[in-house]
Amino acid sequence: MRKSTISRRKFIGSSFKATLMSSALFSGFPTIVPSSVFGKNAPGEKINIGQIGFGRIAFTHDLPETMKYDIARVVAVSDLDSKRAALGKKYIDDFYAKKTGKANYVNAKIYDDYHKMLQDPDIDAVIISTPDHWHAQPAIEAALAGKNIYLQKPTSLTIKEGRVLSDVISRKKVILQVGTQQRSMPQFRIAAELVRNGRIGKLEYVKIGLPGDPAGPEATEMQVPKNLNYDMWLGSTEEVYYTEIRVHPQNSLTDRPGWLRCEQFGAGMITGWGQHHFDSAAWGMDTELTGPVSIESVAQFPKSGLWDVHGDFMAKAGYRNGVTMLTSGGYPNGVRYEGTEGWIFVTRGSYTASPSDPVSKSESTKALDASNPAILTSKIKENEIHLYVSEEQHGNWLDCIKSRKEPISPVEKGHRACSVCLVTHIAMKLGRKLAWDPDKETFINDNEANAMLARSQRSPYGTDYLKF
Repeated sequence: MRKSTISRRKFIGSSFKATLMSSALFSGFPTIVPSSVFGKNAPGEKINIGQIGFGRIAFTHDLPETMKYDIARVVAVSDLDSKRAALGKKYIDDFYAKKTGKANYVNAKIYDDYHKMLQDPDIDAVIISTPDHWHAQPAIEAALAGKNIYLQKPTSLTIKEGRVLSDVISRKKVILQVGTQQRSMPQFRIAAELVRNGRIGKLEYVKIGLPGDPAGPEATEMQVPKNLNYDMWLGSTEEVYYTEIRVHPQNSLTDRPGWLRCEQFGAGMITGWGQHHFDSAAWGMDTELTGPVSIESVAQFPKSGLWDVHGDFMAKAGYRNGVTMLTSGGYPNGVRYEGTEGWIFVTRGSYTASPSDPVSKSESTKALDASNPAILTSKIKENEIHLYVSEEQHGNWLDCIKSRKEPISPVEKGHRACSVCLVTHIAMKLGRKLAWDPDKETFINDNEANAMLARSQRSPYGTDYLKF
């Protein structure tokens, strides 16, 4: 059993974030931070980190969850929106100024292009918190530059580029942690361990609650803000006119960006939240390094409007081990394992509607529930299956950078979970049952489906144009 050895530090709570947001966008970040949130410096050399992308996820999740560890030192930020890059620098500098009492302890560098950041020999690792279509390419390039990587999910935009990413990481032997943080939440590990050790008998079904997105409005063309490199922001995707609700809000770091709801840049909730739950399901099914052999789905797609990702849907996936996985917005948000002798349901806890979390339709507020309470109190014996223990996702990543051990969410397992999302999306689009070969990562005798394993890429952006 492996466990993160980096001690956790109490960090600024939601009240700090709220205060920060109330003043950040127009009047600068606050300089008063409670000293109680800082711990003594941990022994050992610091890990110098560059932040690629400073938006909603970096601000509310990736940076605070990384900077609370004394071993981490964030020294640079890159964003294609210079306004956001400046806010990122201010956030980083103010944090360390308060922590150390030194105004220029870090003096974080700003890069208008992450490629320049990757050339900095003093940077050991990068956090990639960019839109989905800018996940795989910078991760591959970071690995080629010898940097360790924390990569937000979904792992890739397509199965093809996901395979390239996993292979490059394996070859370069850098530490890549995928941001599927449910693996570091104890209830998900406990549920998977109980299922893997037969506490609900033979596993037959896995039911996943996952909603869709609502359709979006029509949007007229707007002038590209001077602070945004829009051509590079579009990256490998087709050239389309700028409108703010296609990209990200100019005056908010916490509102949900429009690109999440555009198929040009992703696949919607099936990847945005699907990778979390499909990854957790695979942990319990013992299918982390494979995938389904059949997939079928029906889904609603908007007939008009800018936001065109899927709405309500149902999907059914069949596995070689005989398990059937069903996914629908009609199920409670979470993962329910059903076996011949009972069931286990696991979620992050009770939900309310928010810009980032789907709504749980479950009446239960329990993060872990079962058909019989005795299932949950059952002890895993020494000779039974014990799964990887991590106290927190970012801390585990930092720990593994030092130890060179495999992190709890390694790239291949992330790629496999993302692939389940992507083959489901392909089934949604085609509206018919598909036969999938998870070993060859190809559809069987189906040229139409196989053509959707990759997307055309707009030069010079995209993994097709990388040289390695």
